[in-house]
Amino acid sequence: MQNTHSRPVLTYGQFSLITGSFLLALAVISGAFGAHGLEGKLDARLIETYQTGVTYHFYHAFGLLFVGVLEHLFQKSFKFTRIFFLLGIILFSGNCYLYALSGIRNFALIVPLGGVTYILGWLSLGFNLLGMRPKSS
Repeated sequence: MQNTHSRPVLTYGQFSLITGSFLLALAVISGAFGAHGLEGKLDARLIETYQTGVTYHFYHAFGLLFVGVLEHLFQKSFKFTRIFFLLGIILFSGNCYLYALSGIRNFALIVPLGGVTYILGWLSLGFNLLGMRPKSS
């Protein structure tokens, strides 16, 4: 028996747009928590680390939205850019959050790896765009 209620396959760009949207919501929640929930509970250095995580979380969630628009425009997957941005949010921003909240130094040691994945994401995007032209309708 065939499943008639299966989900449609996502079109080019939809995954990036949906993921970026949810990650932006999470960035807003993280920022609000940092601004209101951590006030007076962490020292200034840890608050700054937390805020750095939020800032880069925002940049790269917006980057995913941008990638989604490009994927739709060019009808091409920017898979590696997407993967690098997602990994960067987890490794960089996630570990900034964990370090700030726990004070465990090992989390801070992982942050540069996330920075490298962010850089690889932007390089991947640039190489994908070299020589590309929008598809005509």
